[in-house]
Amino acid sequence: MDEPKRATLKKIAALGISAGIITHAPYVFARKKTTLRVLGTHVTLQEAIRKQAMADLGIDIVFQPAGSAAVLQKASMAPGSFDLYEQWSNSINVLWNAGSIQAIDKKRIHNFSEINALTKTGKLTPDASIGAGDAPYKLLNIQDDGTLNSNETDFISYLPYVHNVDSFGYNTAHIPLGTAYESESWAWLLDEKHRGKVAIVNAPSIGIFDLALAAQSKGLIKFNNIGAMTRQELDKLFSILLNYKKQGHFSGYWNSVPESVDFMRNDRAIIESMFSPAVESLNSQGINVRFAAPKEGYRGWHGVMCLSSQVNENTKSAAYEYMNWWLSGWPGAFIARQGYYISNPERSKPFLSDAEWQYWYQGQQAIEPLLNPQGKISVTTGAMRSGGSYLKRLSNVAVWNTVMPTYDYSLQKWYELISR
Repeated sequence: MDEPKRATLKKIAALGISAGIITHAPYVFARKKTTLRVLGTHVTLQEAIRKQAMADLGIDIVFQPAGSAAVLQKASMAPGSFDLYEQWSNSINVLWNAGSIQAIDKKRIHNFSEINALTKTGKLTPDASIGAGDAPYKLLNIQDDGTLNSNETDFISYLPYVHNVDSFGYNTAHIPLGTAYESESWAWLLDEKHRGKVAIVNAPSIGIFDLALAAQSKGLIKFNNIGAMTRQELDKLFSILLNYKKQGHFSGYWNSVPESVDFMRNDRAIIESMFSPAVESLNSQGINVRFAAPKEGYRGWHGVMCLSSQVNENTKSAAYEYMNWWLSGWPGAFIARQGYYISNPERSKPFLSDAEWQYWYQGQQAIEPLLNPQGKISVTTGAMRSGGSYLKRLSNVAVWNTVMPTYDYSLQKWYELISR
């Protein structure tokens, strides 16, 4: 471990004792009207969340949403531009190695003991698949030598909060309804029947796995470890993908959830990489999009909330209040209505109706129409969530969003694909 990082960790540890004295004082920042800058994606940086947090905490909050690739680049190069960073666990290695984020003191996270086993052990159930790549539990704890791994310590690299599994969505008006975990397959993304109507998320550490899973499922390539592809494997994969592109297979590469909604709504795509809020949005507009439960397993992701290495002390206190607010119940219930999970779900259960809890978390049939966060019906009576319960879905992860050892080379290949 280099000396500057060791000195930083020692300083954080020393400050942690005195910092704990003030963490339970409610709304202590209201008099100063601290402004908290949060950089992230449209997934969680929603206006309703910002307004509720400001009302509850008495601080000013500025959201800076953008596409996933853009926010990662900004955070890694300009840590002074944000106070808190919200994205996915695949960004942790990049930001930690760049020195853009600092350690979070677990003693200042009030409900940390309630966070479930997913980010602590990698499994919610004994027989669950941990999944290849950057399983979040591997990146959580900061060791004395400055490395990140699963051995529990007092300091963590990120706050575990929102998470889910991703796959692809398909318009059932054009593609016959499949069966979860049986006929639905990543290979559908490369099915020639869908040529010209396939869209992929434009994020090198995310979209690459959608396409890798598709190519492997279709029998075009076999990876030794899909979470750590070699240069030779990447060369072969992108040779396959470039051939598909030359034949006009892909209709585009979307950069944000709203853009993915537009792709499907405007019939530019009938099948595409999708995040849950996009599916719920389209369903609420009467466009029947199915969120697939692939037989090969999902691509998993875990939200991370990170503290900028350049945040000042007064703003840092506000940042801890905001992190604690996310685990307080209301936010977890809000994001459940767009299909996402929170790392301490029992805290959010009282904020959900029985019908909502049964549908979103237990995978049971909806006993009444359910509303999305915008107040529109997105789940009709009798519907069942694709993939089933929380435990079922998170037990079937094929690979996590990951920054591979060959990340720089994969970036080069990715941009060659989307720019040609």
